Amino acid sequence: MTSYSIYFAGDLFDHKHLIGNALLAEAIEKYSDGRYVCVLPQDLEQATERAADIRNQDLKQVMACDLSLFNFDGTDLDSGTVVEFMVAKFLDIPSVILRTDFRSSGDQGKDGDDWNLMCSFYPRTRQVQYNGIAWYQEAREAGGDLNEISNRLYKRTATAVIEQLDAVRTEPAVNDHDENHLKRIYAWAVRFPGSGFDTFCGPDFVDQILAAKRKKDLL
Repeated sequence: MTSYSIYFAGDLFDHKHLIGNALLAEAIEKYSDGRYVCVLPQDLEQATERAADIRNQDLKQVMACDLSLFNFDGTDLDSGTVVEFMVAKFLDIPSVILRTDFRSSGDQGKDGDDWNLMCSFYPRTRQVQYNGIAWYQEAREAGGDLNEISNRLYKRTATAVIEQLDAVRTEPAVNDHDENHLKRIYAWAVRFPGSGFDTFCGPDFVDQILAAKRKKDLL
């Protein structure tokens, strides 16, 4: 069985974010039977506390992972998550957006997405959106202790995410299969962030990740 790495982007600034991210990542791996394995930025070891190094490590993982999952909760999207989303879309990485926040937000009107329109309408991008408190109440009404309620909720969420990951990775790539063009795009993605990102990635990084993605028919 082919296993795919998933960069899981989202808020990681308090215990709710941290535990919620970890629980969902674990559920995705479990209920996909190991087909999808999430990479959580909160779990990456930091060699230094320099802000540029932390950014570089996260961007490197965005580029290296096979697919991406972006948590778009909140009345205003987390700015770091938006940057990572745009890097993923610049590289045509298959992506799933997850929103469990029941609040309407953004500038797209009642029939549009509940976030800023600049983060919508990209190819190879699927969505999972539901009312988080409604799903929580339904999981709670089924009975059991907190552990059972949590497992029920995260199984349901993970199953919905897995369905969209399966769908989005089979969508055709935007790239026209011109290998030289593709390599130039990834080479530029290594250069444009500056602040030592190209050195951090190393000289063979682009060739290695392109070969890995090509082997999984993601390009």
